[in-house]
Amino acid sequence: MKTACAAMALSLAVFPALAQNVKITPVGSHPGELCANDRAIVFEDPTGVRVLYDPAHNVTGGDDPRLGAIHLVLLSHMHGDHVGDLKLKAPGEGTCANSARMPAPNSTTAEVVAAKNAALVTTRAMAGFVHNKVQAISGGKMDFCSSLSVTVPVKAACSSRIDLGGVFTAKTEGASQGVEITIVYAAHVNNAPPALLSESQRTALKADGAQLEYGPATGFVVKFTNGLVAYLSGDTGIHSEMKTVVNEFHKANLAVLNLGPNPGIFISGAHAMNELVRPASVILTHVNEPVTEGGKLRPSTRTAALIKQLKAPAHLAISGRTMEFDGQGKCVGGC
Repeated sequence: MKTACAAMALSLAVFPALAQNVKITPVGSHPGELCANDRAIVFEDPTGVRVLYDPAHNVTGGDDPRLGAIHLVLLSHMHGDHVGDLKLKAPGEGTCANSARMPAPNSTTAEVVAAKNAALVTTRAMAGFVHNKVQAISGGKMDFCSSLSVTVPVKAACSSRIDLGGVFTAKTEGASQGVEITIVYAAHVNNAPPALLSESQRTALKADGAQLEYGPATGFVVKFTNGLVAYLSGDTGIHSEMKTVVNEFHKANLAVLNLGPNPGIFISGAHAMNELVRPASVILTHVNEPVTEGGKLRPSTRTAALIKQLKAPAHLAISGRTMEFDGQGKCVGGC
């Protein structure tokens, strides 16, 4: 009898703790794998706020059934593989090295914002671009949110009116605390994909061999209500604000690190994580190579080599696998 009571008491103590975890679910091209084109990730706060980070080429459209409810869409920069100039034909089509995709003339970001009636969190420069695309989809005008602190779901699709260093907060009805999102620096270019520009704009740019930039590329620091502070790096090279802003000011305890080869993070990522950001855990995404086979890490990949250099536990952004993180940045389920 005493044993049964003790077990019941233990279970009651455990279940409330689990309810306070942040759920993190990557949305990639191939279920159960981490593939070359994978970028998108859904975060769910214990209060119910649901955030999609960079829709990219990883959704079939705004109505992709894997997304569920989405209250906020975060857009880090305008490259096609983030704003989404292509969309997935279907999960599992093509190869893990090169998923099957088709054009998304209004961007997957705009498709999700329009379909989910979501709040877009990005800089004002990028927001203006997405506003026009949402209008092309829905025929309705999209504007900036009326406040920097909103209750979700919002009444109509809108976007934050913030730039680098700005803070946007979202909470569910009745919640005492909200999810706080800060836009932070990323060392990367921010040119728009030609496929999403007007024909006249493409012609004008081509004449001068130019690209159209939409302000600075960004990352995010997301503070969840359970104490988890996640640094979403965006595409970036190593930079000093990883230490001064992300670590020392925001005290991030989880890093979601994009590994694309262009900014060189495959080379500098270990130092950036071990010495600058110093999180309790790292999630690896944007790998630009087929990292897993049958859900298992392929030991010959660059990603596998980087994992060996990291001091903090590293977790792969496996599509469809939900991980749970506590307020200290530790994975307590699904990893």
